[in-house]
Amino acid sequence: MENLAPGEVLDPEKLSFDKFREEVLRDYRSACESREASLLGRKEVLTGKAKFGIFGDGKEVPQVAMAKFFRPGDFYAGYYRDQTFAFATGAATIEEFFAQLYADPDPTHDPHSAGRQMNSHFATPFIDTDGRTLDLVNRKNLTSGLAPTAAQMPKALGLAYASKAFRKVGVLQPFTELSNEGNEVCFCTIGDAATSEGHFWETLNAAGVLQVPLAIFVWDDGYGISVPRKYQTTKGSISAVLEGFQKREGTNGLDIYRVKAWDYAGMCEVFEAGIRSARQTHTPCVFHVEEVTQPQGHSTSGSHERYKSPERLEWEREWDGIKKLKEWIIENALATEEELNEIETAAKDFTRDSRNMAWEKYQDPIRQQVSRSVTLIREMAHRHPESAEILQQLAGTLAANREPGRKEVLETLHQSIGLASNEGNGPVAAYYRELLKENTALYNSHLYHEGDRNILRVPAVEAIYAEDAPVLNGYEVLNRYFDRLFTENPLVLAFGEDLGQIGDVNQGFAGLQAKHGADRIFDTGIRELTIMGQGIGMAFRGLRPIAEIQYIDYLLYGLQPLSDDLACLQYRTAGRQTAPLIVRTRGHRLEGIWHSGSPMALVLSSLRGLHVCVPRNMVQAIGMYNTLLEGVDPAIMIECLNGYRLKERLPENLLDFKVPLGVPEVVREGEDITIVSYGSTLRIVLEAVQAMEAFGINCEVVDVQTLLPFDIQHDILASLKKTSKLLIVDEDVPGGAAGYIFNKVMEEQGGYRWLDVAPRTITGQAHRPAYSSDGDYFSKPNAEQVIDAVRAMMAE
Repeated sequence: MENLAPGEVLDPEKLSFDKFREEVLRDYRSACESREASLLGRKEVLTGKAKFGIFGDGKEVPQVAMAKFFRPGDFYAGYYRDQTFAFATGAATIEEFFAQLYADPDPTHDPHSAGRQMNSHFATPFIDTDGRTLDLVNRKNLTSGLAPTAAQMPKALGLAYASKAFRKVGVLQPFTELSNEGNEVCFCTIGDAATSEGHFWETLNAAGVLQVPLAIFVWDDGYGISVPRKYQTTKGSISAVLEGFQKREGTNGLDIYRVKAWDYAGMCEVFEAGIRSARQTHTPCVFHVEEVTQPQGHSTSGSHERYKSPERLEWEREWDGIKKLKEWIIENALATEEELNEIETAAKDFTRDSRNMAWEKYQDPIRQQVSRSVTLIREMAHRHPESAEILQQLAGTLAANREPGRKEVLETLHQSIGLASNEGNGPVAAYYRELLKENTALYNSHLYHEGDRNILRVPAVEAIYAEDAPVLNGYEVLNRYFDRLFTENPLVLAFGEDLGQIGDVNQGFAGLQAKHGADRIFDTGIRELTIMGQGIGMAFRGLRPIAEIQYIDYLLYGLQPLSDDLACLQYRTAGRQTAPLIVRTRGHRLEGIWHSGSPMALVLSSLRGLHVCVPRNMVQAIGMYNTLLEGVDPAIMIECLNGYRLKERLPENLLDFKVPLGVPEVVREGEDITIVSYGSTLRIVLEAVQAMEAFGINCEVVDVQTLLPFDIQHDILASLKKTSKLLIVDEDVPGGAAGYIFNKVMEEQGGYRWLDVAPRTITGQAHRPAYSSDGDYFSKPNAEQVIDAVRAMMAE
């Protein structure tokens, strides 16, 4: 505007046209750059510079169209085909794309995953290094991408539901950095074949019931790897199958649209209308994007020529989205072919330069390590003439490696150290240890939050009891706590099966929905998978959800998003994102095969990245809830099913007392033997210990309290030093949590040094618990087993 001549007036129509033309050409350039990134990326894999690649070629035009309507404050949940969307929204650069392809562990080069995820798994920061939630309203938010098919769907439901909560829940209105009155839309992408997954259907059903601003883009290229659509989807069309979900007047449901992947103008028009409706009315929508092409096939592991006919391949070349966009631009006189050719050439040059820059940045520190290692090894060769020849060979081989990795550097240093017995503290060994430390930080950090809100930094606060403290049932103690929590902390919401109206099956929330509102404490359908996903998505957005799994036996239904998404979230984003969901469940001893679970081995192996709390009573659980809410890590709280009606005193400082995680408690002191347990089984142990007093055996009983983290101060070892005998009692299967505890105490803590007799474990049987009280007795540890084991150990 400042370049206008004096007195010149700019025609508004011309201004509008110029702006439109500029926008279209920018989209064309973005599409061309992304296509070139795919082509070059495949070459990098085939030449060995990268290990594997899956690219978004063929989806460029739909994604630049989609990106036009992605506003600051919106959220994205997708997978590994959406590179163009990330480029077009400015959330990622092509240089970062290649850094990720090379697995560059420097977070300044690959800020999305620090080399921990395959290419095209993008993630924008949601928290700062101290764990404080950023202003999510004034930035475009991409949740970390997922590779398991349809795994992005459950959390997308929660990301969208949060907008509904922010719009409807009055106490959330002041949190203007988290939401703009609920006007945010969650954009979710999925491949057509993945719509066969249960995740997709459960999410769609829940979204239709809840009416949340979720926009789902289905990329339909006609295949699931090599399997044609006719074997994937009823009627061969996901939009045809979804017709019954279509929202009509007076019903809930979704809006369903069909567009062609090569029709840029048509997609822009339809996407704009659908997204506007989702934003304003919170009606979810599905965009079935048909006739997507895949110029390079599914991935670098094979060729699509093996399963596509020559006719299909020719059709894909003819109806390629970029080709059709170019034709449309020329037909509408937005640019000449020469202008578009110049854009294509510039896109190739820019992408090539970005690739080269990423490679140089990735290789430079490794080359420095190689140079230093070679120098040190050759110096070592002069000091050790008996090994000089082989040391020089090692140095020469490393120096000649044109594309070395950190692995090759460490292998060579290690081999060199082994050739010189007196070099354990020499310069080569010192450099080896230095690199080990450096690489540990690069590859083995951020499983949990490492900033100020690290859960282990939360100090313990003792429970305070009045002299006349009321003695209540455990569920009543919990109920009083949740009432106070929801009064004081507006960010907390709780939901699950039977949680709202009846106050959960064990009455911990009894009457609280009526007091605090059905938008904060609410029921869900029987859909454990998306209950977990809903909680994950809400936690991404700065809320503090408590999502309930009615019994821990049903954790299997919701395990996949907890394991593949939540547990590794901080690790795979190098600390940029967290979702501090608290999963509330109950388990251990009850009745029957599906209501008496204690699958701790399953939890311990699949949920590293969550804290696992196993409180023995409800007061302990409350102290752990308070601790968790101080931090920003996710957790699972496993309350004792048979503890809700046990009597407990009510603390005065319900919201303030905190049980530290990873710190066992000695619940009974003794001198003769250390017995370690937790949860409901602890009461069996205490029953047995009391009986053993008649035999003159004085047992020390330790409650581990949390399995993750586990005994960080080595309190069990301190007990073992006193007693020299160890018995672990656990109701999980043989070798389950008991094996985990055994490993921690014996190997990690070095407890074997203090043993007088062989340690023992008492566990549940390998089969599931039989029904009835007798079934429980013969399936899980009982007091008699504990007594017999302790007496046998004392007799040795």
